[in-house]
Amino acid sequence: MTVHLLSPTRASHSGHAPARLPCVFHSERMLWLFFFLVTAIHAELCQPDAENAFKVRLSIRTALGDKAYAWDTNEEYLFRAMVAFSMRKVPNRETTEISHVLLCNVTQRVSFWFVVTDPSKNHTIPAVEVQSAIRMNRDRINNAFFLNDQTLEFLKIPSTLAPPTDPSVPVWIIIFGVIFCIVVVAIALLILSGIQQRRRKNEGPSEVGDAEDKCENTITIENGIRCDPLDTKGGCVNDAFMTEEERLTPL
Repeated sequence: MTVHLLSPTRASHSGHAPARLPCVFHSERMLWLFFFLVTAIHAELCQPDAENAFKVRLSIRTALGDKAYAWDTNEEYLFRAMVAFSMRKVPNRETTEISHVLLCNVTQRVSFWFVVTDPSKNHTIPAVEVQSAIRMNRDRINNAFFLNDQTLEFLKIPSTLAPPTDPSVPVWIIIFGVIFCIVVVAIALLILSGIQQRRRKNEGPSEVGDAEDKCENTITIENGIRCDPLDTKGGCVNDAFMTEEERLTPL
C-alpha cells in the first residue's frame, strides 16, 4: 500500500482544500472562555446578601398539601419570567428579559436568592426598583404558583396590604344605634329613680302619723293613778301636778 503525500501546491492544483483544524479549535476555545467568563460574572452578581439581592422562600407543601408540585428548572424559568414581566412594567425597564434575572443558592426546601441585572451597564438593578415592581405585581406572581404572601415570601419585600373591605352595615348606623341605646337606658333610669322617690315621700308622712296616733292613744297608769299622755304637738297638762290655784285660775 503506497501513501502519496501532497504538497500544498500540488493539493491546490489537484482541487483539495488545505486542512484548517487549528482555526476551529481556536474558535471553540474562545467560546468556552466566554462562557466561563459570563458564568463567573453572574456568580459574582448573584450571591447571598449581595447588593440588590433578594431571598425567596416557598412553602409549597404547606399551601397545597397532597397537590404540591416539585420545584424544578421549569418552575425556576416561570419565576424568572414573572420577575421579568414585573420589571417590564417599571419605567425605563421595558427591555428586561428572562436572561436578566439570575437565581442562585437554590435549596431543596425551596429557598433561593435572585437579582435582576442591567446588561447595558453590567451591574444589578437597584433594589428599590425591583421591590416596587414585585409589590405592584405580587398577586400575579402568587397566582402563577398557587401561593399567597405567607407561602411565597420575599424576605426583604413587605407583603402587600389587602384592600379594605366595606362593612355590610354603614358605620354611621352603628354609631347612631349605640347613641340611641345609651339615651334610652338613661331615660329609663331617670323614670325609675323618680318613681322610687315619690314612693318614699308618700310612705314617710303616713308612718309619722301612725306613730303620733299610737302615742296619743297610749294611756299609762302609775301608782294607781291614770296618766294622760303628753301632747307632743301642742303640749298637755298633767292634773296630778297642778295646784288648786292653777286649776281654778285659767292660764
